[in-house]
Amino acid sequence: MTLDHYTCLETVRRLDAYVDRELSEAERVEVEKHLETCDGCLKRFQFEAAVLDELRAKLRRVSVPASLAERLRAALRRP
Repeated sequence: MTLDHYTCLETVRRLDAYVDRELSEAERVEVEKHLETCDGCLKRFQFEAAVLDELRAKLRRVSVPASLAERLRAALRRP
C-alpha cells in the first residue's frame, strides 16, 4: 500500500528509523513532507534528535577498556 501523505501516527512510528537513516527513500520523503506541515510532529522529532545527539556526545567522552572494545568489535563481526 502506498501512501501519499503520512498521518501523525505513521510519522511518529517511523521517527527512530528516520533519525537513524534506515527508511527507504519513499518513506523518508513522506516523513519529511509530514514534518514540514505538522508542528507537533516536528517538535517531537526535534526533541528525539536532540536527546540522541546528547547521548552520542556523552558516549564519545566515555573511556572504554581496550579489552572490552576488542570484544565488542569481535562480536559485531560475527554473523
